[in-house]
Amino acid sequence: MVESSQNENIEILTYSEVEEVSGYIGNFDVRIRKKARLVDMKKCTGCGTCYQKCPVKVPSEFDMETGMRKAIYIPFPQAVPNVPVIDKVNCRMFTKGKCQICQKLCQAEAVDYEQEDEVIEDKFGAVVVATGYDLFDASVYGEYGGGRFKDVISGLQLERLISPAGPTGGHIVRPSDGKEPKNVVFIQCVGSRDPEKGFPYCSSVCCMYTAKHAVLLKEHIPDVQTNIFYMDIRSAGKNYEQFVQRTMEQYGALYIRGRVSKIYQRGDKLIVKGADTLAGSQVEVEADLVVLATAITARHDSKELAKILGIPYDQFGFFTELHPKLAPVETVTSGVFLAGACQSPKDIPDTVAAASGAAVKVAALFSGDFLSMEPLVSTIDTSVCSMCKACMEVCPYNAIQEEEITLRDGTKKKQLKVLESVCHGCGACVSTCRSSCIMLKGMTDEQIFEELMAVAQ
Repeated sequence: MVESSQNENIEILTYSEVEEVSGYIGNFDVRIRKKARLVDMKKCTGCGTCYQKCPVKVPSEFDMETGMRKAIYIPFPQAVPNVPVIDKVNCRMFTKGKCQICQKLCQAEAVDYEQEDEVIEDKFGAVVVATGYDLFDASVYGEYGGGRFKDVISGLQLERLISPAGPTGGHIVRPSDGKEPKNVVFIQCVGSRDPEKGFPYCSSVCCMYTAKHAVLLKEHIPDVQTNIFYMDIRSAGKNYEQFVQRTMEQYGALYIRGRVSKIYQRGDKLIVKGADTLAGSQVEVEADLVVLATAITARHDSKELAKILGIPYDQFGFFTELHPKLAPVETVTSGVFLAGACQSPKDIPDTVAAASGAAVKVAALFSGDFLSMEPLVSTIDTSVCSMCKACMEVCPYNAIQEEEITLRDGTKKKQLKVLESVCHGCGACVSTCRSSCIMLKGMTDEQIFEELMAVAQ
């Protein structure tokens, strides 16, 4: 991120969101709302005095609520830019109308409570969507105690506890009492491969990051015992299976094939009841800490973004590629590409591969002076068109748009036009048009009729 921020050809707009995208490949008009930080980025020196002295503490979203942050804060030390943002929802200046500690202590006079959002409109040649994912809400599985027991956490929360930059400085402790856990239970497929309570798909990453967590736990706490409840171990990547085997043999992780039926508290311990399908018996494991491998889900706002970009999404909210094998990073909207877990659950190698593919597609797009387009595109005879707009509804590429023209007498008229740079010549509009006013270049009714006559002779 730091390297990208220092590249003169890259402009990073953080704390911003895309509101509208119009146009077509090579000529997208994008409106971006740059939200007010309430801190002047040009004046701020990143000294940190403001968030060190801020009296308000709230759970940190970046640390998955395992730690705290201030009302004025930087999400994590390596964040770019190194400029804090004020949380209006929790800042006393906005909730109670008084405080101003950060403003009074800021020697650079960078804090500005009256700063407003800025709307940026610019043109772009292509769009790469890499919006990531959300985590499944584990509280759906009430029997696991997610949200009720402090010592039942998600894999991402454990990741923050392990991190040296996390809330505990890399010391793995129980959230309830701060003690070091000696018995840890991992439960896989929480929300994955479960169409009744969660989703039918596999989240792709859970098996491997659980094995990684078991290894890291053993390295941090040599006498820890880890038990992993699983359905199937899916370790299909390069050297993945060897890593899982090493987790079992060298680090002592005990894999138990079966579902967990219930977790309850007994004193300061958690009792995990489940089945061992290989042994054909019920098991009961005492745990100090339980880690849930929750499913990867589409972002909560993915459908809204899909409508803005004019791209489709599947029944789970993930963006849909143009073709799963032949065009895995392209979409039906030419010039809009996909990368990472916004498309489907992906691990790091798959995400990097998809991102590289999208970057190459964009680079190839801009490498020449002209774009090679499909020659057989639709045309509309506006003198016959009844403006029913049925063609707009069926076009999978959003290639038909409405425009307003001015006639010679000064009156204005609305008509439909085909964006030739977007049209793929699929013919869906031709077969839908009730007025027969849409034709494909090179495949008009007259041309097809002449072809049939030639064949019949």
